[in-house]
Amino acid sequence: MNRRQQLEKELSQANERIKELVKREERVRIARDLHDTLGHTLSLIILKSQLVEKMTTKDPQRAQNEAREIYQTSRAALRQVRELVSDMRAITVAEELTEVAEILQVANIKLEIEGDARLEDVALLTQNIISLCIKEGTTNIVKHSQATHCRISITRTDRKITVQIEDNGIGPAQQDQEGIRYGNGLNGMCERLSLIEGSLSVATSARQGTTMTITVPQIIKEREDGETA
Repeated sequence: MNRRQQLEKELSQANERIKELVKREERVRIARDLHDTLGHTLSLIILKSQLVEKMTTKDPQRAQNEAREIYQTSRAALRQVRELVSDMRAITVAEELTEVAEILQVANIKLEIEGDARLEDVALLTQNIISLCIKEGTTNIVKHSQATHCRISITRTDRKITVQIEDNGIGPAQQDQEGIRYGNGLNGMCERLSLIEGSLSVATSARQGTTMTITVPQIIKEREDGETA
């Protein structure tokens, strides 16, 4: 019986490890696909933009032609992004919060959610990266904070989406006189957010716990006819 219990425990740990490896490989694939697929296209747009700037006064007709090509190239890049997003396995913020609630409940940490987690019309890539950051943030709370309460708030404006993860724990252990030292977890969050021009800030207090603020730009979607929405 003891041997069976040990084997079941090892199997469960192995399955969890496999899940983490699959998720890590998926993140690497997304980053690689974005880099390989869009790197050349964006470089071309930059070069043509510089050329348009030079030709505006010297050769207006050529500048117009180059500007038209930039527009067409940009539309092609947008289609490439849509293809990548539709092909990737992702999780929405609402789905992630459901999983987070279960994890925190097991850890005896009360969860409070404020704001609309559905994030309707927000790109799947953006939601996927925000979800991964929420998972990392709450995992840190469970492992290190000794907190009893966690609050996740989501706010949106015309320009940005802000997600705050607050706890009433003891704060990060890795601190010095200059402030919080980012470990692999926080650095990983910053790297993911950089893919969508997002940012992460962390504030901590011995009595009030830690607040992580995730900010990403609000992307204005483009319709198929080229108009913005």
